[in-house]
Parts: sequence; structure tokens; C-alpha cells
Amino acid sequence: MNPAVTLLNLVLCFAGFGALALSLDRHHRDALGSRVPAGRVLPLRLAGWCLILASLAVAIAFEGANFGPVQWIGALTGAALLVVGLASYRPAWLRPAALSALPLGILLLPVVLAG
Repeated sequence: MNPAVTLLNLVLCFAGFGALALSLDRHHRDALGSRVPAGRVLPLRLAGWCLILASLAVAIAFEGANFGPVQWIGALTGAALLVVGLASYRPAWLRPAALSALPLGILLLPVVLAG
């Protein structure tokens, strides 16, 4: 088990769940103070699902078909707990946290590829 792959999966899932949460009116209103514009719902949902599927692809590619999905489920669980915690207690932090997860994932990519 490679810790860099685990962290990359967690970061991708967190950004994905953050995008999915911000595509909902309630969470968007809590985080940004306004309803989600109609033209932004679909891109947020597509980005969220693509990031989650990218996390699955990373898990299977680097941890194998046997252990990759298990690691992915763990990353999904951890990321969901983080997003729920932020959306509940610090909703204004959800957008910056989800956006900062993407550069962190890009920085982790060379470490994962080297390991």
C-alpha cells in the first residue's frame, strides 16, 4: 500500500464530493450566500463524478484490481466525512478547500508516478 496513492485518492474524492455538494442549492447557499446558478449545476456535477471516477482509476492502476477498490471505498468514506463536516460546521470553507485539493493532487501525481 502506497501512502501517496491513498492521499491522492482522498484528495480526488474530496474535490469530487465538494463539487457535488456545491451543486446543491442548500450547500451552495450556505457556502457562497446565493442559490446555485442553473448553468453551473451540470458542470459541478460532471466535475464531481469525473473526479470520483478518476480516483477509482488511480486506485485500480496503482494498487491493482484486488486492493484498489477497497482503498477507493476507504477514500470515499474519508472524503465524504470531511465534506460533511465542512458543510455542517464551516460551510464557507468548503469551496476553498475543494479548490485547493486539486493543486495538491497535481503536486502528488509525480510522487505517485515515481513510487
